[in-house]
This record gives sequence, C-alpha cells and structure tokens, in this order.
Amino acid sequence: MIVAVLFLFSAACTASDTAAPPGFLQGHLRIVSPAPVELADGRPSTVAQESFAEYPLVVFSQDGNHEITRFAADARGDYRVVLPSGVYVLDVQDRIRKHVRATPRSFTVVSNQTVQVNMEIDTGVR
Repeated sequence: MIVAVLFLFSAACTASDTAAPPGFLQGHLRIVSPAPVELADGRPSTVAQESFAEYPLVVFSQDGNHEITRFAADARGDYRVVLPSGVYVLDVQDRIRKHVRATPRSFTVVSNQTVQVNMEIDTGVR
C-alpha cells in the first residue's frame, strides 16, 4: 500500500513538471466614441476621452460558458495576458448591458507563443 501511494505521488509530481508552458494573448483595445458635435455658436463640443479601465476585457472558454480571466488594457490601450494553451473567446465585460458594440473574437493560444488579438468597441451612435 505504501509503495502504491509513493508511486502515485511520484507520478503526479512528474505529470505536473511536464505541463506545457503557457502562451500569451496580446493586443490593443480601440475605443470608437461618438464624434464631437458642433454647438449652435459654431464651437465644437468636447467629449471626454474614454478610459480603457471602463471597458474590461474577458477571456472565456471556447464554448463561451466559463470565464477564464478578466483584465483592463493599460493607459495606451495595450494588453498582454498569460494563458494556458487552448482555444478561447475575447469579449468586453458586460457588453450587452453597457450597450457597447463589439464582436467577440475567437483565438488560439499555443505554448511559448504570442497571439495578437486586437479589439475594437463602439460606445455609441455617431
């Protein structure tokens, strides 16, 4: 019995040591906001710059049912995330509730490689 337990423990440790290294998702978030309008006196209105943190991104499993991770792009709109090898879907958190137009993007992560997936969202009518 003790020998069997030691064997199983040894096999489990070896299996965890041989797990494939992760890969990377990187990209750029582009926010398309409503265009500024011209006021009655001829001056353009000022629209506040959208914050990337207001639109967190979510990585879902291939079937879209399980959230893997969520993150926000940096101040320039760039992001880089470590993920295990697999097929995923990138989307905007609460896209439907926030009335944000974006197309979920399917992508595949390969061990020790970087996949580039850019996301564009539209926050309103132009």
